Amino acid sequence: MKNKKFNLSGAIAFIIAALILVVFVPINLIVGYKDKVYDMTPAKKYTLNPITSKLLDETSDKQIEVFFLMEDIEGLKTAPEYLALYHTLTQLEERDNITLTCFNPDAKPEYAKTLNPSGVLRLEAGDVFVKCGDIIKRISHDKIFQTTAEGIIEYAGEELIAGAVKTCTSGTLPTIYFMQGHGEKAVEESYTVFANTVKANNYDVKNIDLSKELRIPDNTAIIYLVAPQQDITDAERTLLMDHLNNGGSVSMLLPPCDTNGRFKNIEYILRKFGIEMDYNIVAESTPLNQLENTEGVQDPHFFRVEYTPATDEFTEDLTTDVNYAVNAGICIPGISNARSMTQLPDNQFENTGNFEVSSIVRNIMNTNEKYSTRSTAMGGDTDTAVIANEQLNNVQLDFGFYSYNKSTGGKLFTIGSADMIDDSMIIYDDVQKTQYVHPYISGTNLLATMSNTWLKDIDVDMGIGNKSNSYDTMEFADASDAKRVMTYTSALPIAIIVFGIIVWLKRRHA
Repeated sequence: MKNKKFNLSGAIAFIIAALILVVFVPINLIVGYKDKVYDMTPAKKYTLNPITSKLLDETSDKQIEVFFLMEDIEGLKTAPEYLALYHTLTQLEERDNITLTCFNPDAKPEYAKTLNPSGVLRLEAGDVFVKCGDIIKRISHDKIFQTTAEGIIEYAGEELIAGAVKTCTSGTLPTIYFMQGHGEKAVEESYTVFANTVKANNYDVKNIDLSKELRIPDNTAIIYLVAPQQDITDAERTLLMDHLNNGGSVSMLLPPCDTNGRFKNIEYILRKFGIEMDYNIVAESTPLNQLENTEGVQDPHFFRVEYTPATDEFTEDLTTDVNYAVNAGICIPGISNARSMTQLPDNQFENTGNFEVSSIVRNIMNTNEKYSTRSTAMGGDTDTAVIANEQLNNVQLDFGFYSYNKSTGGKLFTIGSADMIDDSMIIYDDVQKTQYVHPYISGTNLLATMSNTWLKDIDVDMGIGNKSNSYDTMEFADASDAKRVMTYTSALPIAIIVFGIIVWLKRRHA
């Protein structure tokens, strides 16, 4: 009689199962209690970048407040696409010097007032605000998650939040300075609505007299020269040119003014960027192209224009979004009290190859497909008067340009009018308790407002970049190649399973 063999496989299986329960179940409970996440994503979407961690270490002595405009962040856990923002916010909250507050701005107006004491910032669900001291920076919810041209959703929240922390802890916002000292109006007297719009986009706005300061502040985003009645000084010209040559940005809004002589220093800067100002005031003689002024009267100095469409010839694009708004009926393409401007021909522009210069505002034809604008000399000298009165009538005219120095990064934006940002063109609705720019120049107002983003992108580049899911791909020569690979990849696991079953059947009673 054969000795009976003992099959220990069942006992071993039982012991292994017991060990798994004893060891892994408590570990799982501990991990679940600690809410520990192991980030296995290739882009590390759920883990703070070392750049962010270093920044937070360096600012650990600053009291930082982060506000998320939702009831709570728990809702972010229910949608996989929002998990990255959830983990960014929770890891920020773990820092001793950072507090996270979630709230609905409609339900808690006291918090909204803390973030928006001046009433100029937009508060929308899903926005993130970073606050340190008196400096507040808003991160729009539509920037946090971005969709690429291929339809892939990328997470930009950590890059933007880290940049906001760096800006706010620096103690000052990037500032748009309005030059004074040449008969210009002060911001707080004449450009308050435009300034509030600018502030809502995370800039600060101040006046500056460069003839007294003798330097351009380090926090300068853009220098504005608006409606000067006198020329700038030689010293100011040097400061502005140094600023532009070092990659700075300048916006010149230059409406007609009745002064004697030419603005030679302003002309110098414009000409260095391939643009020449005309000393005139332009009127439209075709009634259909005329618009109503602020008193509701059709006015030859209020007229329709077009915003020059962007083309593949240029790298910069300032007009596509404005033209979209025009086509959607959001605003009207018009200008008022304007002088014309001219692009220098190549043989008069010494730096042609280094610059990209393009018109952004032009007059339009009448129903007879002819230009019907009339030019009248204003300011300047006898030479400019001849040009204004004799050469600029019934022809295509430009009223604004952008110019970009591709070598230095310097940017110049200019329009021959300033009405579109002036408080005198603001209409107040007492019934709705709202205010809005005069509708017939609303398109040019939008162009001037949106130009700030082109002139100076104030989002700090932290070098973190957007984070997205990575997907493995396979390429096939043709459909038959794809079927062959699919057959192999399907057949192999099936074969292994079948082989395993056969072995089990033969050995199950061993």
